[in-house]
Amino acid sequence: MNIVSYNVNGIRAAMRKGFAEWLAEYSPDIIGLQEIKATEDQIEINLLEDLGYHSYWYPAVKKGYSGVAILSKVKPKHIEYGMGVQAFDDEGRMIRADYEDFSFISAYFPSGTTGGPRQDFKYEFLDEIHGYSQDLSKKFPNLILSGDYNICHKAIDIHNPIANKNTSGFLPEERAWMDKFTTSGFDDSFRVINPGPHQYSWWSYRANARANNKGWRIDYHMTSSPMKERIKDAAILADVVHSDHCPISLVIE
Repeated sequence: MNIVSYNVNGIRAAMRKGFAEWLAEYSPDIIGLQEIKATEDQIEINLLEDLGYHSYWYPAVKKGYSGVAILSKVKPKHIEYGMGVQAFDDEGRMIRADYEDFSFISAYFPSGTTGGPRQDFKYEFLDEIHGYSQDLSKKFPNLILSGDYNICHKAIDIHNPIANKNTSGFLPEERAWMDKFTTSGFDDSFRVINPGPHQYSWWSYRANARANNKGWRIDYHMTSSPMKERIKDAAILADVVHSDHCPISLVIE
């Protein structure tokens, strides 16, 4: 089964750039989307349904902001919208699909790039989703928490770790949370397969960063420990360009 996570930075803009055509060609079984920036009635759902996908959308209350979705060729047994915390749910931060033998989450972690209150909001979200995932893994031992984490975990995950050491997304406190998360029963599936450097999933639109591969790896498929033996492949699809992010894939048995 091929599972994809993709921050599309606006699904309508991505559709105009050929997202549906790419989806038809690549044809993952499940794709989690982040930062959809649209409500369901603003999207050409029929194009996705014609490709065989059941679609589930969880936009933010604020129009044109944030939001997540799941497209799935296999109809889930259950869809859970949000995590039960209004401040995060109003921003459309998480949607979950439960299947026969695993559960999949598409999550859009807050960015703290504006500093101050939003960085504090990010830390609150990190605390909440850690507890949520720990509790959920007891109910669903096979759990995949995918999405845009807005954090580079290690120096290998960012093109210039020294210059960015005080930048949101690579702060010591954020990286410490990633340490805690990945030692509490979750694996960074990409690093299970790919130990090498210079592999990123997001690039600034400034200074020709993508062409020069000056990027950050902030998108992850985090898999619960029982899933590790089922990981067959994990990749960053850096040549796919509909967004400032690119899709990431996970193949499980």
